[in-house]
Amino acid sequence: MDSSIYLGRQPILDQNGALYGYELLFRSARVPNAAIFSDDSAATATVITHAFGELSLGKALDDKKIFINIGEELLFSDVLEFLNPAQVVLEILETIEVTPAVVDRCRELQEAGFTLALDDILEVTAEIRPLLPLVKIVKLLLLDDWKEKAERMAHDLRDFPVQLLAERVETHVQFQKCAALGFTLFQGYFFAHPTVLHGHKMSYDRMTLLTLLNEILDDVDTNVLEETFKKAPGLSINLLRLTNSVAFGRRVQIVSLRHAITLLGRQQIQRWLQLLLFSSPDNRQQLSRNPLLHLAATRACLMEKLGTLQVPEDPGLAEQAFMVGIMSLIPAILEISMEEVLRQLHNLSPQVHQALLTQTGRLGSFLRLAVNLERDAVDELLHCLSEFPGLSVSTLNALHCEALVWSAGLGQSAGGR
Repeated sequence: MDSSIYLGRQPILDQNGALYGYELLFRSARVPNAAIFSDDSAATATVITHAFGELSLGKALDDKKIFINIGEELLFSDVLEFLNPAQVVLEILETIEVTPAVVDRCRELQEAGFTLALDDILEVTAEIRPLLPLVKIVKLLLLDDWKEKAERMAHDLRDFPVQLLAERVETHVQFQKCAALGFTLFQGYFFAHPTVLHGHKMSYDRMTLLTLLNEILDDVDTNVLEETFKKAPGLSINLLRLTNSVAFGRRVQIVSLRHAITLLGRQQIQRWLQLLLFSSPDNRQQLSRNPLLHLAATRACLMEKLGTLQVPEDPGLAEQAFMVGIMSLIPAILEISMEEVLRQLHNLSPQVHQALLTQTGRLGSFLRLAVNLERDAVDELLHCLSEFPGLSVSTLNALHCEALVWSAGLGQSAGGR
């Protein structure tokens, strides 16, 4: 895998807020925050084939669409034949000149089963009109004057059977406005930047989750855990289901909460509780469809792998890294401040506390690396990498793919690990 290309990803949601797919981002360290340039095409192709071949990323995300930016050189490259047409959406970059040859190639790819999208369109021009009958998705980049552009885009494309995708959605206002105009897909981290509501009260289920998590961290007796579970029948049922799950290879039916707690183990229960914090209180939104869960799970898994790789002699550090990754997004889902979260989880180690509050220390450096990779912030990512001697971009990409594969399987294993 070429060391000059970073692999990133951004979630794409549907109008119901459910995870629709991911855009995979291939960025050059030589051209920070820029899309694929022609001199990087060979390197990018190497990353694509490695991610979809050796790391089986496509197979892991087989029920989600994968969006990939395509420059002119890659558009005409044979590497596209390596991709699954039913799964991959090819985003035709706005930098491509729409020539007859480009239109013919797009028609060929469409007939081969690929879904085509137009990337970062600001207006419907005469130049791109020949492509409109061939594409299924048109992406609008939300800039300063996004309202006017969104209204004009919806009007100009009303006669074409295309889906509108709003990109760089940062607020719920943008989400709601674009949805009202007929946009059905949304890309951006607006769901990870909530407004903290003063006096916001958590549901009983979530308070119970935090109580159980705190008891696990306090290493209380099993009978105390059992009593807490008994106060939450829904959680108790899910615990028994989880322990009896085929995913855990159990051949003995679990008949009591105490038995389930003992057999499943506290480490596994801790991780299950952390992930449950990202599901809806009434369970209408399944774990496998929660985009924030996928973000948190991928972040946590990547940080755990970084801890194992960087300090193999200290397995406890990797466990703490996983916890920091999950907990770093708890304020987003519970709509409370990190300070309030830390007050409720009083038994965290000083290192975990420091990482969550200030992103400093060794665990904080893991967190900053993961966050900057998610945000496609190449400059900051390069700075973070300087704190990890011996960590190559190639290795980072491989660890990121492994984390994506694991998080994609959460729905299949009921949160198991």
